[in-house]
Amino acid sequence: MNLRTLLAVVLAAPLVALAQGYPSKPVRVVVTFPPGSTPDIVGRALASGLEKEIGGAFVVENRGGAGGNIGANEVARAAPDGHTLLVSTNGVFATNKHLYKSMPFNPDKDFAPISLLASAPQMLVVNPSLKIDSFKGFLDYARRNPGKLSYGSVGAGSASHLTMELLKNDAGVFIVHIPYRGFPPAVTDMLGGNIHAMFAIVPGVLPHVKAGKMNGLAVTALKRSRLAPDLPSVAELGYPQLESLAWIGLAAPAGTPAGILERLSAATIRAMGAPEVRELLGNKGFDVVASTPAEFQRWIRSESDKWSKVIRASGATVD
Repeated sequence: MNLRTLLAVVLAAPLVALAQGYPSKPVRVVVTFPPGSTPDIVGRALASGLEKEIGGAFVVENRGGAGGNIGANEVARAAPDGHTLLVSTNGVFATNKHLYKSMPFNPDKDFAPISLLASAPQMLVVNPSLKIDSFKGFLDYARRNPGKLSYGSVGAGSASHLTMELLKNDAGVFIVHIPYRGFPPAVTDMLGGNIHAMFAIVPGVLPHVKAGKMNGLAVTALKRSRLAPDLPSVAELGYPQLESLAWIGLAAPAGTPAGILERLSAATIRAMGAPEVRELLGNKGFDVVASTPAEFQRWIRSESDKWSKVIRASGATVD
């Protein structure tokens, strides 16, 4: 063994020992949305899987508010020792920094990405009173009637908002935005005929589509949803750039030792690949991804670049 190799072994030994001794206490899994939400369901499934794969206790703590920023800030300020993890969504990792005038943390510098856990497309739905039964029909109607259609979203800067703004920009149509405080009131007004259209997570509106209370036109993915196989994807319709996924990822505070990150990454891929987890999330409309840290990092950058352009063009803000 030459001197360089010996030195590398000596320097790596403490990091290997640290990773092997991990965790040395309960691990906080901070989920930035309330109990019962999809991020919470994903976080709890992951925590249970990590306990089986690594050992020790992985305890979910829900820290909602400010589009996920409150809980994410707790993780950003936590000790980088692998005992505090973050489970959050598009906003925290990629879009909030473009929507808020100021952020309490820097998502690009304060976190170490571990895995893109799961993703799900949205569905474009319209009120049956419009008598529109196709994506092309919707765009044709919007072009003939500029400003006469309205669409709901679950809030300014949300995926449901930005997806429609992307469609408006690409298709050259004008549809009035009506923001709501969350999904339930938006659906209520949609069912009541007070708004004409919206993008929403597939399981959230599929029962209404099946009941004939909404018309489903397309899903915002490159392939069809297994929950709604009769609806075309935006890629089939010639709009692959409209791919818009709700997604959930896992990260740790920046500076967490590489050995711990590697161990968490490998365990996460195994845990998320379990058949029961795939079935659980599949029923919620989500596909398990379970990416590597490098893949997740590339995904965050791609999503940030894509949606920052939409945000600037639409003037969307949450402040």
